[in-house]
Amino acid sequence: MNDVFKAIADPARREILHLLRHQELTAGDLAHHFNMTKSTMSHHFSVLVNADLITRRRDGQTIWYSLNTTVLQDMIAWAMDLTSLTKDKGNI
Repeated sequence: MNDVFKAIADPARREILHLLRHQELTAGDLAHHFNMTKSTMSHHFSVLVNADLITRRRDGQTIWYSLNTTVLQDMIAWAMDLTSLTKDKGNI
């Protein structure tokens, strides 16, 4: 879970997740939205992949990225559990 929080702490990585919410995009498509070097973009992609927030697949020379909604759903479930624990403590 720490990898997920580290990944979403950066605004550029949150924007990458936002861009992938509707469709799979290539690394080049995503890079067009940012004023960053290729190595910086590659770093952001690696952080997101390592946190399992996105997946990547290679098609020839092209790398495609897509959102891994399973991890996001797990994170939301964790946050909801946390808030319900806080509410339960207030009712004691």
